[in-house]
Amino acid sequence: MHPLITRYQQQTRRAFFGRSALGVGSAALASLLEREAAAKQVDAAHPHFSPKAKRVIYLLQNGAPSHVDLFDYKPQLRVSHGQQIPDAIQGGKRLSTMTGGQKERPVLAPIAQFAQRGESGAWVSDLLPQTAAIADELCFVKSMQTDQVNHAPAITFFMTGAEMPGRPSMGAWLNYGLGSDSEDIPGFVVMTSRDKEASCGQIFYDYYWGSGFLPSKFQGVKFRSSGDPVLYLSDPQGMSRTMRRGLLDTVNALNSLKLDAFGDEEIATRIAQYEMAYRMQMSIPELADFSDEPQSILDLYGPDVHRRGSFAYNCLMARRLAERGVRFVQLMHAGWDQHRNLNSQLAIQCADTDAPSAALVMDLKQRGLLEDTLVVWGGEFGRTPFLQGKIADTKRWGRDHHPYAFTIWMAGGGIQPGMSYGASDDFAHNAVENPMSVHDLQATMLHLLGIDHERLTFKFQGRRFRLTDVHGEIVRPLLA
Repeated sequence: MHPLITRYQQQTRRAFFGRSALGVGSAALASLLEREAAAKQVDAAHPHFSPKAKRVIYLLQNGAPSHVDLFDYKPQLRVSHGQQIPDAIQGGKRLSTMTGGQKERPVLAPIAQFAQRGESGAWVSDLLPQTAAIADELCFVKSMQTDQVNHAPAITFFMTGAEMPGRPSMGAWLNYGLGSDSEDIPGFVVMTSRDKEASCGQIFYDYYWGSGFLPSKFQGVKFRSSGDPVLYLSDPQGMSRTMRRGLLDTVNALNSLKLDAFGDEEIATRIAQYEMAYRMQMSIPELADFSDEPQSILDLYGPDVHRRGSFAYNCLMARRLAERGVRFVQLMHAGWDQHRNLNSQLAIQCADTDAPSAALVMDLKQRGLLEDTLVVWGGEFGRTPFLQGKIADTKRWGRDHHPYAFTIWMAGGGIQPGMSYGASDDFAHNAVENPMSVHDLQATMLHLLGIDHERLTFKFQGRRFRLTDVHGEIVRPLLA
């Protein structure tokens, strides 16, 4: 092949734009400059008003906790146990393929006892004794709804405002719109954990904390459960910190030349990330050192607090990150997908997560951080009030995915404590009072952070996108 043709075929799109002085090259450069100017304008505009919350800790319970067994007490379920759920209630609504073809749908009573807790009288299952003890600090939303019946699109919807991957996650939007109060730790940190029994095979996809079409410097940084919390944090063997600094300065100088020549914001991201990584070499070891924590605090989080990668460990890390100014901490804990093991696995899952979740709220409160830290606990949907399987097969009792009414709780950060909002019907099947959508939740969270959800936008492919798409209403009764 002719060498000139080969050269043209191997030329990258970025190099083509970079070398074009006129025509398409000028248009591309103008587009980049306009995008950068828009980003600066948005950054300068936020927050839009005085915020109640400065940061978010999102405790996402992958797999969907059973609201029927944990929070949404319905006496009718015990009365109708074993009977077919009324057609007027189920109404032919869409289900997952696991029960979509199931002809018999017997009502399944809660597998544990409920009681009213605290002065607020919130109903909480005996499976969550520590959460029950702090019921007056919590706001329970019992009328959550979503559009999805499968895990990955439902989690993506909660995290990004869209069911399909590719949109920026909530933490990325906040990192973009508000920046970070920490210079030595990323503004958006993610940690994952799972049940010890590995009872379900859910995957933690990177796009759950991705930046989508926002510059990649806004994406979440995942802390690992083994080795260095962040890859390549340690200096290579034989390299001193002085040598590392010199090497970094040289690389950044070269990247700066490329940035001046091409105007590509991803080069600016690379420079910023190299600098952050260098500072993290000092900040992360101190962050992960629990030796300064009083024994009473460690006991509060439970015996798993020293096991890296556990939910308890991650909850204590979340509080330490909040102290250091991190804007958005996303904890994801898998294992709630109890299709055939409700009688055995739900209690185990509750034991692993109950004390750490309650400890986080109380720890933040006693340090004066809860008032400006918004804590959110919940899954991507709920579980069906009817049984998946046969009523006689008690060892394999389970519940399928249920998007039509489920419960989450929130605390701190301008949320009204000691209240329950919304309600489901007598079978905990449909939201019948104050239904709350995923976009409503997102709009309310942004409002608490001082952001008008309709004004936090980013222009991409000719359209201004936002976390709440074209939906979302602030749920003002939740606000303190």
